[in-house]
Amino acid sequence: MSDPVGHQGPAASGPVPAAENVEYRVAHLQDRLAAEELAELGVRTEMRAGAVVVTGTVPSAQCREILLRVVREELAGLTVHSDIVVADATRPDHAEEL
Repeated sequence: MSDPVGHQGPAASGPVPAAENVEYRVAHLQDRLAAEELAELGVRTEMRAGAVVVTGTVPSAQCREILLRVVREELAGLTVHSDIVVADATRPDHAEEL
């Protein structure tokens, strides 16, 4: 389940970012996710085949939307794939049979 985030490919108004710049931007994204409103440490970001992949689990749909907004802000102009899952924290509707 991968849904693209932000722009696909380099920004139309600027040159292709250098690899160091991409790594810096990914590191800055990780810092923001850990320190700001989400304090989300369960999300991983890594480079794969020229794209940034964001994976992990968040507690609610609202957290997922905030996370994707932050990713779009930090990584605008880059190819990004996200696989963010919302944890199901509802009570079971029946007893577990062992």
